Parts: sequence; C-alpha cells; structure tokens
Amino acid sequence: MTASTRHEAVRGLAHEAVIEPETMNEEPNNARIPEYFGKFVFNDKTQQERLPGPVYKALRQVIETGAPLTHEIADSVASAMKDWAIENGATHYTHWFQPMTGSTAEKHDSFMNPTKGGGAVLELSGAQLFQGEPDASSFPSGGLRATFEARGYTAWDPTSPAFLRCTPEGSTLTIPTAFCSWTGAALDKKTPMLRSNQALSKAAARILQLIGESQVTRASSSGGIEQEYFLIDADFFNLRPDLLACGRTLFGARPYKGQEFDDHYFGNIPTRVLRFMHDLEHELWLLGIPVKTRHNEVAPSQYELAPVYQPISISTDQNMLTMALLKDIAERHGFACLMHEKPFAGLNGSGKHLNWSVADNLNNNLFDPGKTPHENLKFIIFLTAIARGVDLHQDLLRSSIASASNDHRLGANEAPPAIISVFLGKHLEGIVDSIIAGSTPDEGSTEPLRLGVTNLPDLPRDISDRNRTSPLAFTGNRFEFRAVGSNQSPAYPATFLNTILADSLDYLSDAIEKAGGPSTENIQKIVRETLTQHRRIFFSGDNYSQEWREEAARRGLLELKGTPEALAPLRDPKNEALFSKMGVFTAEELESRWYVQTEIYVNKINVEAMATRDLAMTMLLPAAMEHQKRLADSINALESVVGSEGTTSQKEILALVTKAIGSLKSSVDSLLQIQERWELAEDDLAAQAAGYRNEVLPAMDKVRESADFLERLVDDSLWPLPKYREMLFIR
Repeated sequence: MTASTRHEAVRGLAHEAVIEPETMNEEPNNARIPEYFGKFVFNDKTQQERLPGPVYKALRQVIETGAPLTHEIADSVASAMKDWAIENGATHYTHWFQPMTGSTAEKHDSFMNPTKGGGAVLELSGAQLFQGEPDASSFPSGGLRATFEARGYTAWDPTSPAFLRCTPEGSTLTIPTAFCSWTGAALDKKTPMLRSNQALSKAAARILQLIGESQVTRASSSGGIEQEYFLIDADFFNLRPDLLACGRTLFGARPYKGQEFDDHYFGNIPTRVLRFMHDLEHELWLLGIPVKTRHNEVAPSQYELAPVYQPISISTDQNMLTMALLKDIAERHGFACLMHEKPFAGLNGSGKHLNWSVADNLNNNLFDPGKTPHENLKFIIFLTAIARGVDLHQDLLRSSIASASNDHRLGANEAPPAIISVFLGKHLEGIVDSIIAGSTPDEGSTEPLRLGVTNLPDLPRDISDRNRTSPLAFTGNRFEFRAVGSNQSPAYPATFLNTILADSLDYLSDAIEKAGGPSTENIQKIVRETLTQHRRIFFSGDNYSQEWREEAARRGLLELKGTPEALAPLRDPKNEALFSKMGVFTAEELESRWYVQTEIYVNKINVEAMATRDLAMTMLLPAAMEHQKRLADSINALESVVGSEGTTSQKEILALVTKAIGSLKSSVDSLLQIQERWELAEDDLAAQAAGYRNEVLPAMDKVRESADFLERLVDDSLWPLPKYREMLFIR
C-alpha cells in the first residue's frame, strides 16, 4: 500500500460511474410492498395457511401464553416449514443463535437424506427443528464448561419466526434458537432475555390483577431499535488496516470541515447512498422487518434507520439480522458499513437506541400515561417501578452497555454520559413531585402549538419535550435507552431492563399486600414513599454538562466511566441475588458474563495496540522519514546555490518533522513496553483489564497524537492511509 494507491482510489471515485447492483431477490416495486412484505418469513400468516388448524392453534398458545412445546407440534411445524422453504429455493437449514461474543452464529445442514438404492429425500423432522448440536468448544463460556467439553445445544425459539436468507445460488432456512451447554447453562444472549421476559410477565400480571385488572394474565416487553451506522467507500476501507482489524480508525488528523456546520443532519441523502437504502429496505421488507425511517445523522457519512415496534424477542433478532444485511448490501454498492461506536475520532459516534415498552395481553401499553397521567393508576405504578429499578440498579444498566468501543462514545457530546438517570420531562416530573408532596398536580399545557402563520396547521403538543442527552428518556409511551452501543446485541440491555422492572413490580405487590391490600390509600402511600426514596434518579436537564456531573455526585449517583469499572457490578452479591431470584441468571452464569466481557475488552484493546504499533512503524514512520529525506536533500541542494543563510525556513521545517518523528518512535517504544507488561498479566483478569484501560489506551493515544501531527506535516503524496477528508466526504 502506498500513497499512490490512496490517490488512485480517490480518482476512481471521482471519475468512474457507479453501477447500480441488481437486488438479490426481485425488483423493488413500492406499490407491491403489501404483497411481498414478509415473503421470506414463516410468520403467523404463513403458519395459518400451511399448518393444520389444531396445530396452528396449539402453536399460537405456545407463542402467546408459554404453553409447553410438544414433539407432535414440532413434527407438524417442521414438515410445513420445510415444504415452504424448499418452494422458495432453500437447500439447507440452520439453527441461528447469539453466543456471548455479541454476534450471531450458524451451522448449515442440508435437507437431503440418502435412501437405499442411491436416492435421496428432503426432510426436516420435529427433532431437528427442536434441537441442534453445534460444537460449543470454541465459543466463550466464561468458565461454565471446559474447552474439551464441547457439547452445546440449540433450542428452537417459536416466539421469533423462522426466515430465509437468500442468495442467487439458493436459500437457507434460518431458525432462531437459544444456545445452552450440556448442563443447561445459558451460553447466549437470547436465553436470559426470554427468561427475563417471562419474569416480567409474571410480575406485571400479578400487580395488575392485584389492582383489579382480572383479565390480565400476562405481559411482555417490546422494542423499536434504531440503528446508526457509517458508510464509506469500500476502496478506502480496504486501504485502512485499522478499520479492517479494529472497526475504528487508530490514526487520522481532524479534517478541515467536520460536523460543526450541522449541515449533514437530516440533510439531502446522497444519491448513491439512497440507492443503497432502497436496496436495503427492499431486503428488510421481504424479511418482514418493518423499517420505517431513514435519514442522515449528525456526523458526515453517518446515517440511521428505525423500525416499527415488535415483541422483544422478534425485535432483537431483527436488529441482529439488520446489522448483517447492512454490511452485505453495503458491499454490493461498493460501500463498507461501519457500526463501531466511534469509528472516527472527533466526530459523533453511533448508538443503538432501544425504545422499550411493556404491554399486557389486552394490548394495553402500560407506559402510556393517557391524557391525565396523574389519574392513570397503572401508569403511575409502572412509572414508580421503573424509577425504583433504575435507581437501585444504575450499576447493572451501565454494565449492560459496557464495551471497549462504547467507552469512546459515552460521555462525549454525542451520547449520554456514563451516569444513568431518567428523563421524564417537566410535566411528568411535576406530577411525581406533586405525588410526593400530596398536592394536586398542574394539568400541564394541552394547548396546540400555533406557529403564527395562518395557512400553517396548529400542531398537537406532546406532554413532554424530548431529551437527546439522557441515557433513559421517556418519549410519550415508552422509554428510550439511548446509551446502547451501535454494535452490540440489544438483547442484553433488554434483559436488564426487564429484570429490574419485574423486581420492582414484585416489590410494590409485596408492599401493597403487606399493607393490607390494594386500597387507594395504601397504594398512594406506597407510591409516595417509593418515589420519595428514588426521586434522585430523575433529571430533565442537560446531561452533557459539567454541572450535571457535579449534581449527580451530590445525589450519590454512580459514574462508571470505563468498562472494567462498569462490569464489576456483575460480581456484586446483591446483583447475583437479584438475577437468581428472578430466574434470569444463576450466579455461575452471571460470573461467566463478567469473565467473557472482560476478556473481550482486553483482547480488543490488545489487538488495537498491536495494530497501532504496526501501522506506526511500517507505514507512517517510513512515510515521514521519506519526507524528512526529501527535505534534507532539498536543503542540501539549495544551500549549494544560496548558502546556509538562505535555508533557515527549510531547516525549521526539517527540525519540526525530525522532532515529530522522534516523538512518534518514542511513543511507539513506550506503548510496546506497557502492552507487553499487561499482556503477560493473565493471572488476574480484573487487574489486566484495568491496566489496559489506565495505561495501554493512554499510550496508544500518545502514538496517535504524534502520528496525527505528522499527517499535517508530511507531503500528501507520501501519506499512505486514506485521510478523514477523503473517507468522510468522497462518496
């Protein structure tokens, strides 16, 4: 790789026509969206069409009420699913699961089974649908089993429908599953989430029945998961070894123009990007993913999509599938899709906003305040429960979003800080204060917004504004967990939200029963006491400000800035007791999550440190030294004509470059020493993680500081890495 390679990539983008790739399955036709939406999903409509009536009803009972899943149901479903898949070009099936790596995994098996006489039949049995057996030895387990104990099982999750992954060569029937060890320990992200949803259902039904909602038998969380991402040209991506290996740029001087003009946000979508989005949406709609919104995000070359709400098991699976399709379809269009939380320093990073709510089996949204929230008993109870849950378990919510990549984003002026708080808005916060004080709340403004122009319509006014700086913001009828990282599985934070809400609902139910029953007086007293105790968690101001950090410290709220600190609560006995009581994690399973996530943190930073050293020594220093040589040769040649007095300015430039080269080499040497010391400290993983955060990362920053300074000095024709000004603005 040379600077000329970089320049060829730039010229190619400037002069070559971009050929619009064909869509993978069929030509998009917006008028036909209702016809093909969900075409490649074995969804409720397809199940009803293809399953015998009694089997269909039994399967719906399994999905909706948690009734036991029998082998008879599985056999019938497997046969219908196989026929449907084959008709749509499938040759293989796979159990699709989500190990603790945070990504997805799959092993493909053919439908083909040989018969006597050299023939073959296509089969999928109920047993094969029910259970798979991938080799689990190479997946992280955090000590739940030894490496030589390889047996792992995948179990069909009927709550999330099977779908087809299509290529021109054929399709694969993809079956969402849970993943566990031979002992039954959860080895994945999905199983704990399903357990937490079950716990939430039980706790919500209990308290609703207690206050007279006798027809409520279950409840479930739902999610609408916004996804932010960057698109850069694939030629630039392939010329950046740091992006290839680490997902983020380890070097790169700030461009002349960044996002300071706020001209990209919600701006005109570039034509090439829009073609990508059309193709992406068509593929998502075929898979039944109800993506609704697309727009430019704040940073250059940053974008966002948002789907409509789905049950939490479906929405989390669909988000993982969406991330895979973003990368696949970007590649078709000559792009690379970056979902690292901070791929470019000095610019906004990317999040994954988890819009989370809870509904009962009567389709009532339990976070919907209605027109008079202070009179809505269900809403007040659930609001009280979430206030208690978040306040008591700030540490766990911070743990649920902890990663090496999200650390770069949290606390910068683009994402909520590492302090967990809840935004309600002035009106709802006023209601909370009136409940605490025992006074009559202000009704709030229900007047429409009048814009002062007669031919513009009056706009309905929401009961609260929005707060994009809050980690957990109430946005009308749901909570938006904005601190979730763009590259992580949303199942993990959903698990924690479900669990802390279920625990607090049980607490309120216990308190009401202990007080003598659900009288108005008892409920008001318990709600008032609980809100008073946990009022500190509400904050409706600017979470980015230093004043809030100081105020949060006075309130006693936690600020766990880095992943090692944020993961430590997973080992806290009180949290082990919580998850054990709610049936979400055993103590061993929770410890395994700490171990796996801490190990991933160490490994990621170690890879980044090695890449930093390698790129600095083999690409950047040689370019800088060649520039240094050219300057020296130029000075020598000039002195032979004008004498040494005529080269003062040139010598100053050479001295500056020479000093910067020395600084870069010295910082690389220092990084090597620090990294090697902590790389060997494997006996104490917690200390090793702290060492990587407190010493290795700052040492990497020193290398970058010197390299980025050199980028501004070295002849542009020599610099080997695509620059920010190219990657972010040339499409």
